[in-house]
Amino acid sequence: MQPVLDSFLRAVGYCLRPRIIVLSLLPLAIVLGLTTGWIWLYWEPAVLAVAGWLDGSTVFSLAWGWLRHVGVQNPAQALAPFVLVLALAPIIVVSSLLLVAFLTTPAALRLVARRRFPALQRRGANSFARSLGWASLWTVLALIALIVTLPLWFIPPLILVIPPLIWGWLTYRVMSYDALNVHATAAERKQLLERHRGRLLLIGIVCGFLSAAPAVVWASFALFAFAFAILVPLAIWIYTLVFAFSSLWFSHYCLAALQALREDSPAGGAIPANGLAPSRALVKGLPHER
Repeated sequence: MQPVLDSFLRAVGYCLRPRIIVLSLLPLAIVLGLTTGWIWLYWEPAVLAVAGWLDGSTVFSLAWGWLRHVGVQNPAQALAPFVLVLALAPIIVVSSLLLVAFLTTPAALRLVARRRFPALQRRGANSFARSLGWASLWTVLALIALIVTLPLWFIPPLILVIPPLIWGWLTYRVMSYDALNVHATAAERKQLLERHRGRLLLIGIVCGFLSAAPAVVWASFALFAFAFAILVPLAIWIYTLVFAFSSLWFSHYCLAALQALREDSPAGGAIPANGLAPSRALVKGLPHER
């Protein structure tokens, strides 16, 4: 676990660099523009539509009756903003993740490689089309998982667990690929993803739970609508910064593992086409940053 913690601390330090902060603002500007425009045009009609759907739902009819009995007026109207936020949050999270993957991750990866791994050779295909296809595939699968598990979100403990796990799994699949896309061959990438699957998934899950934290700020918009000009940009910026941190964490861990793999491989770090080169220790220790 020491390589995971070491790469985590390095990623935290890199997040404080002005360059990374600026890089997190570009996805923010795009997502914020689209989100603000949608809220300005459709928020009130959407809330009314969701309230009407909740009020007419036979599933919640008993709950509405009990809430009215204890003095809550228009419970469906009160709950509608939160339901709408739950519906919008996955769209914003996925959009932020994809924008960070294509706009921020390449620059973050170059920064990590230049400062910490300047001697690490670039042997990857560095194909934007493959990266886009990979991210699109796993994003679709994650959205399907969200839709399938949506009924479970109404069970209080599970709503705090299921979405972060799905985000973490998606982050692991997308970020680990992008971190190795430039420097690793297909065989090296396959070998690293297989041997480090557990740790990479752990990093993704931690990032998934971190990405759930901004939802608290985002949901506050339903309570403090007058402050949306502050709360909505703050929540979206936290999303983009969390995903920028995720890309740094995966970059540090994956490039360190790749360098250790090459140092431990025969023939000067060459990996056979079948990717089954023997290894004494995948991660013997992390190199010092230069």
